[in-house]
Amino acid sequence: MNKICSLFNIKYPVIQGGMVWCSGWKLASAVSNCGGLGLLGAGSMHPETLRLHIQKMKAATDKPWGINLPLLYPQMDELMQIIIDEEVKIVFTSAGSPAKWTRFLKDKGITVAHVISNNKFARKCEDAGVDAIVAEGFEAGGHNGREETTTMTLLPIIRKTTSLPLIAAGGIASGEQMLAAMVLGADGVQIGSLFALSEESSANESFKKLCINSQEGDTMLMMRKLNPVRLLKNDFYQKVKEAEEKGANELELKEILGHGRAKLGMFDGNLDDGELEIGQVAVMIDKIEPVEEIFKNIISGYNQAIKKINTTGNFIL
Repeated sequence: MNKICSLFNIKYPVIQGGMVWCSGWKLASAVSNCGGLGLLGAGSMHPETLRLHIQKMKAATDKPWGINLPLLYPQMDELMQIIIDEEVKIVFTSAGSPAKWTRFLKDKGITVAHVISNNKFARKCEDAGVDAIVAEGFEAGGHNGREETTTMTLLPIIRKTTSLPLIAAGGIASGEQMLAAMVLGADGVQIGSLFALSEESSANESFKKLCINSQEGDTMLMMRKLNPVRLLKNDFYQKVKEAEEKGANELELKEILGHGRAKLGMFDGNLDDGELEIGQVAVMIDKIEPVEEIFKNIISGYNQAIKKINTTGNFIL
């Protein structure tokens, strides 16, 4: 049996990214009900908001689901207590050291996966005792690794380091890409942008429409002096670009960024001044579909890709 399906007790080795301002209970429950693993994106939720979404998840699905928890969150103690109180079974941690909370969570019987972008943290994940690793290439939307390593390069590097269940993330929006990731050593995939632009996503409809009309090169990695983030080009992007070209320091970039910039763009729909986080793969997405249809396309594409490879034949040396 597939390692990821076995670990999380799911039908398909497809994990929904726990994206800020996109991953509420409607999206996460839809993914779980289709046989994947839905994740609530706790990074954009106040503690009581998270509790509410957890309770709605419990009412919306009886399938496995989890929470994505950025470890830089300022109210971490409160969120951890809610996770324990609500008996959450699966937690994906990111944006920090896996050593900080993994043992605490596992001692409570919680399955833990950690998101990384380099080989150094793969070893730290093993030392910390995580149950699975998410290897995220720099094609991904949102915050990214400083190494700017692509998914296709990152996966075989991580696979050489660890035998832990490995989940590929970044630049995956089809069954064909899912198969490619698994050929390179992944046991499953985490998909963000495709689900962020689904009908059930809590992202603003104007943001979704802008993304599906994007072209090659419309997303770029910015703010490397702070925390690298992939953004769709807009007025805010241009301000950051001009400041970086002039040699802006961290303080100046923080002033430009301000507070609540991602919510302003992705949730409120201010397409000029907001921070529009989406992956390179958005260029492949041309319509907003329900999660059920997305799953049909992924699994169908995966199976067709296997058949195509099987009819190609072997090369003889």
